[in-house]
Amino acid sequence: MNYQTTSSINEETKKESKKEKVKNELNPKPTSAYVGASWGALIIGLVSYCVGLWNAAIELNEKGFYFAILLMGIYAVISLQKAVRDKAEEIKVSEMYYGISWVVVLAAILLLIIGLRNADLLLSEKGFYGISFLLSLFGAITVQKNTRDIDFINNKTKEEKS
Repeated sequence: MNYQTTSSINEETKKESKKEKVKNELNPKPTSAYVGASWGALIIGLVSYCVGLWNAAIELNEKGFYFAILLMGIYAVISLQKAVRDKAEEIKVSEMYYGISWVVVLAAILLLIIGLRNADLLLSEKGFYGISFLLSLFGAITVQKNTRDIDFINNKTKEEKS
């Protein structure tokens, strides 16, 4: 059986929607709201964590431990995000580097959990450090992703104009 269907959309509308679809596919630039929210998450997470450490009634060596874990975690998630993105874009990434990136991210999270579990802090303080740490990691990942997306699109636009 051969059925014929009709559509209320004319050919001109179809062409316009195809052009818009292609335009959106070629310009996956993050919105300014998303970029701002990413930076906001990173800054709020970092400031909250650091202010909490500054005001904590713990020894200086413990503060150093928690601060070092924050720095390690942020660097590790940025490195992991880059490795994941490179693999997705078929840019060569050694399996060793990719594996080390995962290990360091997991180690930072695990060290924070172990440190907080054994700390002489209120449960609310432990939760505060955990949430601000994770917010910082999320913010770092999204800021790095947005930076890379924007850089990629700007380079592509420059190449098209040349």
